[in-house]
Amino acid sequence: MLWATLVFAGGVFVGHYAWRPPLWWLIAGLVFGFSAAYYCRRRARVGIALALSSLLVFGALTLQVRGSASDGITDASQFDGQDVVVTAHVIREGSLLREGAGDLQQKLDLEAEQIATDGRMLNLNLGIRASFYSKAASDAAAVTPAHDFRYGERIRFTTKLYRPHNFRNPGAFDYAGYLAENGIAVLASAKTAEVEMLPGFAGNRFELWRTRARHDVMQRIHLLWPEKEAALADAMLIGENAFVGRDLLTDFQRTGTYHVLVISGLKVSILALVTFWLLRRLRVSDFASAAIVVFLTVGYAVLTGVGAPVWRATLMLALYLCSRLLYRRKSVLNAIGIAALILLLIDPEALFGASFQLSFLCVLIITAIGTPILERTTQPVSSAVKNLDSIGYDFALPPALVQLRLDLRMVAGRLQRFLGPRVALPLLAITARIMLLGAEFLVISLVLQLGFTLPMAYDFHRATIVSLPASMLAVPLTEIALIACLAALGSSYASLHIAKLPVLIAGWSLQAMAGSVHWIGRLRISDTRVATPALWLTLVGLGALVLAMVLARKRWRLAATGLAVLAATAVWICAVPPRLQMRRGALEVTTIDVGQGDSILLVAPDGHTLLVDAGGIPQWMRSELDIGEDVVSPYLWSRGVSHLDAVAITHAHADHIGGMKAVLANFRPRELWMSANPPSAELDGLLREAKELKVAIAPLKAGDNFTADQLYFRVLAPAADAEGSARKRNDDSLVMSVQYGHTAALLEGDAEKESERRIAQQQPQADLLKVGHHGSATSTIPELLAAVHPRFAVISVGARNVYGHPRHEVLERLAESHIQTYRTDLDGAVTMYLDGETVTPRQPDR
Repeated sequence: MLWATLVFAGGVFVGHYAWRPPLWWLIAGLVFGFSAAYYCRRRARVGIALALSSLLVFGALTLQVRGSASDGITDASQFDGQDVVVTAHVIREGSLLREGAGDLQQKLDLEAEQIATDGRMLNLNLGIRASFYSKAASDAAAVTPAHDFRYGERIRFTTKLYRPHNFRNPGAFDYAGYLAENGIAVLASAKTAEVEMLPGFAGNRFELWRTRARHDVMQRIHLLWPEKEAALADAMLIGENAFVGRDLLTDFQRTGTYHVLVISGLKVSILALVTFWLLRRLRVSDFASAAIVVFLTVGYAVLTGVGAPVWRATLMLALYLCSRLLYRRKSVLNAIGIAALILLLIDPEALFGASFQLSFLCVLIITAIGTPILERTTQPVSSAVKNLDSIGYDFALPPALVQLRLDLRMVAGRLQRFLGPRVALPLLAITARIMLLGAEFLVISLVLQLGFTLPMAYDFHRATIVSLPASMLAVPLTEIALIACLAALGSSYASLHIAKLPVLIAGWSLQAMAGSVHWIGRLRISDTRVATPALWLTLVGLGALVLAMVLARKRWRLAATGLAVLAATAVWICAVPPRLQMRRGALEVTTIDVGQGDSILLVAPDGHTLLVDAGGIPQWMRSELDIGEDVVSPYLWSRGVSHLDAVAITHAHADHIGGMKAVLANFRPRELWMSANPPSAELDGLLREAKELKVAIAPLKAGDNFTADQLYFRVLAPAADAEGSARKRNDDSLVMSVQYGHTAALLEGDAEKESERRIAQQQPQADLLKVGHHGSATSTIPELLAAVHPRFAVISVGARNVYGHPRHEVLERLAESHIQTYRTDLDGAVTMYLDGETVTPRQPDR
């Protein structure tokens, strides 16, 4: 079944990248299928090959017949950016969160019933992800009452609808596709006080019961534990991580222990194992125990509502227990294959999701590599330490293990003097078992770390070097916390006094788990980031993983060779940076799409790199997005950038420096260039981070000229006396001309008229102009264009921004000067190559 599933998955992969009419796939599948039936008794191997070919073809057919997740999404282009009145009902709840100085926010998924716009009344089902806000009251200790929206409630509110916007850079996350998979077509926001509650209920009663039960469990959790422990319990028990801060979530990601925090197969396995063990201890029959475990696991999956991760684990568990009841050989590989095949038949596109890949890869690595190692090492010893007081059991074991049992009895004989005959031998056996379990956990963790190196680097750009020690601390504490939390919740419904002891144990274990992860996550080595592995290295990594799985059950030398190849590949991925994607002999200037902000990558002809600004989002926009971590860094990693030689800050506005902290941590530049800027909390924090990372800070001002990496830098602003400015101004921006050969680029930052007039007087001719202040009317004066005389211009601007950038008068001015203009909101990331004689524009493939 595992081979069959791998072939079917291969067909899904082929169907994704090689479209053919469905009838072609259907005919080919039938031909292969009937041919396989014909040859099955005559030539078995030919029949098997044809049957697998049929599965491959049907995998491609399944994907193309099912279509994309976005196919059923209503076209919302007619509403994009328009003021509308929406009548809708809640289909997915979100937690009510407190922000800043008491503001409240709640994110919900809605299904529109009616949309009124421009005198029209449209009845349609449209998925909406909405954010509702409540402002803090004048009294800092209180907030205005906010309604906690619940499933099935009907509401009406006025808003603007926007289609989801992707950052159009290579390596960018497909946010619009992610929302489409969840049935969401547009985004909206409104004030809670302006939302009108409507009578009636819309939805199904089962989902209403589920959401109420989940909400009741959350309330119970926050009743039993303080805020920090309750946030961790929410995440561990029911998959709600809204109350866990981003810093702690990042620590779990850095240490490779994120799976212990969120709902995953690990939690399902622990719950099933503990439940099954307790039932068997209570003399419940095998069949009844298995049925109860499956029933409780399904109920848990329904209650959490997390989706695919829990259902995958539940499906594998049910298959395993059913095979056990039918006295079939308990093959985990077969269970993996059947579960994966069922899930791919339901949703073929799940194959391309990191969650699906990591879930099955985890079980596959444990089963195909870890288990064979344990079967040859610790498991024979584990069987030898059982029934130490039984002499007859010795005759069933090999001589080496019999000798071990004799040695343990001799040690126990010595311990009897201090512990007595009834305690010494059992205590020694228990100690040996605990040590063996620790050794098995160490082996499995090490094998998983090696096997996960490639997917972690490819999907998350992390080298989880410290995952082994972090897991050894976090996983046992997670097991204790999970069992104690469930005991506390269950007993609290009977009596809060009875629940005090498990609440205390759970709170201690949660604190210890979070503390250990935080401590390890703060270590410099734990924050090792890696660029996207090259295609050849990805293929080598996959080959090494398959080789290790195939050789794990062979002779010791072959098994050790497979592990050595896997380990060598993992070390290469973590330690050897990939080759930078660049054009030799040319200066590259790439304006990255960061929305309403600036971030420009310069790559010198010899491969040295400079990043000017890193984008960012002002605090008043209430976004959880970190532009530096979520937008700029993925683009740089997709280009093979693992280290920046220098970074520059044009000025201390949030849309230019907001993402720089993440860039400093991820790419560890040697230098930070900046202009004279007045003090600010954001800038001061960034400079402290730079000093901690030992980044040299280089202040620049007009008149500073220098050569670096075949490039000539000329600083044109700010003026030498700009240090006296008492507030942050756009005219304090660092403005540089970068020249290579007879070609040059002028990078303006947010310079406005006052600064541009001074710049124009210096006659900085350039072929490429990065338009100042996102195309605002306060910049790009005619005098500057006449002095610079550029042939190309790039405007870094956000789609549908509230400022109306770029202004039409600026665009007209550029057009009248016959300047070919590019915009990041329309063109995405824009790359210009300056080879010393000419400038060549190129828009990267997205």
